[in-house]
Parts: sequence; structure tokens; C-alpha cells
Amino acid sequence: MRFPILLCLMLASASVVAETYRWVDAQGRTVISDTPPPGRAHSVSKTGSTPPAAPEQSYSMQRAVAEFPVTLFTAPDCQAPCQKARELLNTRGIPFTDKTLQTPEDFEQLKQLIGDAFVPALQVGRQSARGFEASTWNNLLDLAGYPKFATGNKPNNGQNK
Repeated sequence: MRFPILLCLMLASASVVAETYRWVDAQGRTVISDTPPPGRAHSVSKTGSTPPAAPEQSYSMQRAVAEFPVTLFTAPDCQAPCQKARELLNTRGIPFTDKTLQTPEDFEQLKQLIGDAFVPALQVGRQSARGFEASTWNNLLDLAGYPKFATGNKPNNGQNK
């Protein structure tokens, strides 16, 4: 009977974040305490006052970004299709690298990657797609584990609001 109570107390005390103060007093001694220092204290520092920050991205997003980074290949003369491609990625809240092809070497690199120098092109991890086709791009992103909607974005389902 004592063990469960003791275990609960230990777990509860481990989750408490206490402020700890460290300072040098008038006699030159370093003091560490959970009470604030007097007004004459020197070199005051405070620890444990802020809880650890929560990650800005969900775990699934962090995992997908780490395992399947996204690169969008565009060109300066690609207007509407490249804009639609960016909108799809932004709507889903997907972090991506936007690589604008400007030199013959850039186009050759893309040709090596997808077999053709065609923009827009998408690379998700080792998979790639050329030309903008929303269903194909969404499928690649879904398979990589990216969320379907950015935080706060929900499907409209054809309804105007």
C-alpha cells in the first residue's frame, strides 16, 4: 500500500519546475537558493523559471521533414504552374526549398534527377514528379507522412464561408 503512494509522490515532485537563484553575497560567497536574493547581491542568475518550449511543428511534420525533405524546382519564366505548386505546398504548411533554375548546370542537375528539364518539378526525399499535377504531388506528400493541412487550415469541402 505504501509503494503506490510513494511512487505517486515521487512522480508529482519530479514534474515541478522550481526557480533557483544563484548569487554572490556581500562576503563573496556563492549562494544557491529557491528564495530571491537580497538587494545587495551580485552576479544574480535565475534557472528553471521557464518551462521548455514546445516544438512549433507536430511530430509527424518533424519526422517527414527529416526523412523526406521537399524541394520545388522552378524557373523564372514559369508563372501560373509554379505559383499553383507553391500554393499547394503552402496550403499544406510544408517547409520546402524553392530552387530556381537559372544556369545550364541547374537544368542539367534537374535532368539527371527526373530525366527531363521540366518545371515545376517536385522532389520529396528520393521520389520526384515533373509538371504540376495536384493529385500526384499530394500522393507523394501523403506517402512521406506530411499532414494534409497546415495547422489551423481545414478542408473547405466545396463550401464557401
